[in-house]
Amino acid sequence: MIEIILLGTGSPLVDPLRAGPSTLVRAGGRSFLFDCGRGVLMRAAAVGAPANQLTALLLTHLHSDHITDLNDVITSRWVTTFVPTPLSILGPIGTQSVVNAILSSLGPDIGYRLAHHDDLSWDPAPVVEEVTDGVVFDDGTVRIIAGPTDHRPVDPSIGYRLEHDGHAVVIAGDTVPCAGLDALCAGADALVHTVIRADQVAAIPLPRLTDILDYHSSVEQAAQTATRGGVGTLVLTHYVPPMVPGAEDEWRALAAEHFAGPIELGADLHRIVVGEGS
Repeated sequence: MIEIILLGTGSPLVDPLRAGPSTLVRAGGRSFLFDCGRGVLMRAAAVGAPANQLTALLLTHLHSDHITDLNDVITSRWVTTFVPTPLSILGPIGTQSVVNAILSSLGPDIGYRLAHHDDLSWDPAPVVEEVTDGVVFDDGTVRIIAGPTDHRPVDPSIGYRLEHDGHAVVIAGDTVPCAGLDALCAGADALVHTVIRADQVAAIPLPRLTDILDYHSSVEQAAQTATRGGVGTLVLTHYVPPMVPGAEDEWRALAAEHFAGPIELGADLHRIVVGEGS
């Protein structure tokens, strides 16, 4: 069984109802956090997934809205563990530089805590692995495969395929349709895909908004990706523009024109389980 929880379904725009983009996947007694947008640890607390219980944090790309709370994840992991247990972070090339900069910005706080707490004798530096494609995690119970996606000019960007007990879930991140994502999706039980409403974005005469059509998948394109990959369930998240309450059926209908399987979307903390009872 693999459990998917949409911790944050929001966009770069601040939304009082939706946290920033982040997805929790649980499998085989492990907990994996994909991206860490605004308010992620508040949402994670609601489902009993504190920073000190994360097996790894995996970043799809380094856009600010996907790493807004990276400093909070790093610090919270550090101050709530009682033996040195560095956070494992996997992400695209450039991740180490971002983490180094965050640690530098936290320098005063780190110094205060080390000076004050005798039982906190190690620094909070995570173990960072920059990945591109291929198997990036395999402990014999859960295997995770990375693959390149296309979010240019954000480059590189990557998606992930998590496999456990004969089932697979794909986390797409931000991307347009591309061969790398198609390869990750092949035969997966579920695809978690960030989406935009191209019709709504195109109707707003602001270049800074219409520009996002260049490098995000529309609802329809995400559905087409799921169909090409023979995916079991399509899970939509990271709604741009922010989804109006009660509009779920409208978004779902757009996807259903191109994908015949179950389509999941909803508020933060929406939960999907694949492989249950198998």
